[in-house]
Amino acid sequence: MSSNFMQALGSTHLYPITDQHLSGLSHAEQVDFLIDIGATLIQLREKIDPPLRFFEQAEPAVLVARDRGAKIIINDRVDIALALKADGVHLGQEDLSPDAARRILGSDAIIGFSTHSLEQARLATQMPVDYVAIGPIFSTATKQSANPPVGLDGLARVREALGGMPLVAIGGITSENIGSVVKAGADVVAVISDIWVPANDSLIRIKRLLNYS
Repeated sequence: MSSNFMQALGSTHLYPITDQHLSGLSHAEQVDFLIDIGATLIQLREKIDPPLRFFEQAEPAVLVARDRGAKIIINDRVDIALALKADGVHLGQEDLSPDAARRILGSDAIIGFSTHSLEQARLATQMPVDYVAIGPIFSTATKQSANPPVGLDGLARVREALGGMPLVAIGGITSENIGSVVKAGADVVAVISDIWVPANDSLIRIKRLLNYS
């Protein structure tokens, strides 16, 4: 399963996440922009609009990605991922279980799972997921969370516990600190705010993230 995720990312460490509120763009516009600069796997995330509105916004974004050869992961909503035939879903601790999502979406779907501690990450290795996300690595204003920052030392401990399972780091990651995050053990970094805020130099920062090696 995990090979589907890494193959979809290609040679980049960047796993960009859309945000209509921060970007001021529709999900489809964000996907088009991200593909233009080299992204091959994009997560659609919507924490404000109701599910129906998210579905209506996600549909054209999936079509754009499909037309341009990129893959789309839907945040939280297995039902929307299924209805749109998206490439997978990213689940949180309070969402539908990975076991149930796998039964619904099938063996080819990319399924990711958010964790916030070493214990949760260890448990995730027993689940039918393609990658495990850990965070927040640093403090972040993008998402309100009661979970304290994991830090680079915590990230390194999770890396050791996961073995060969692909590890995605998220939370407060920028073009300036991506090097330390990858060095601590992340295979991939998921980024929201450093892509979309401030908009006037986002292209420069995204290119730094995409070109990091």
